[in-house]
Amino acid sequence: MASSSWTQAGPAATAGWRRPPSILRTVRRFVLSPKWWVGHVLVALAAAAFVALGFWQWDRSQAVAGDFQNLGYALQWPLFAVFAVLAWWRVLWLESRPTLATPESTAPPPPPPPAPEARRPPPVQEDESDDELAAYNAFLARLAEQDRRR
Repeated sequence: MASSSWTQAGPAATAGWRRPPSILRTVRRFVLSPKWWVGHVLVALAAAAFVALGFWQWDRSQAVAGDFQNLGYALQWPLFAVFAVLAWWRVLWLESRPTLATPESTAPPPPPPPAPEARRPPPVQEDESDDELAAYNAFLARLAEQDRRR
C-alpha cells in the first residue's frame, strides 16, 4: 500500500483529514523570520556589488588600456558573489538543523586523564670554560641591570 502525505486529524476517523505542515512552509517561516533579515540584505547587497564590480572589470578589460588582469578580475568577482550566497545558504541550513546533543545523555563526562609529570633535562655541565661566552654573559648581565635601573 502506498504511503500518503495526508494524515488523519485526531484519534477519531470522523474528525476529517488534514495535510501535514509543508517542509517548504516551515523553511520559509524560518528563513523569513526577522532574525535573518539583516543577513539576507547584507548578502544580497554584497552579491550585487560583486556582480557590479565584475561588470566594471569587464569594461576595463575591453578598453584600450585593459589587460588580462582585468579580465581575470571580471571573472573572479561573480565567483565571489556565488561564494557569498552559498556560504549564507550554508549558515541558514546549519541553523535550521536540530542540535546533535540529546537530552537523554546526562551522564557526567569521564574524568580527565592524569597529567604527565614534567621532566626537565639536567643542566649541561661544561668541562672547559669559555672566556668569550663568559664575557658575553657578563655583557648581558650589565644590560639587564641597566634596564632594571630605568
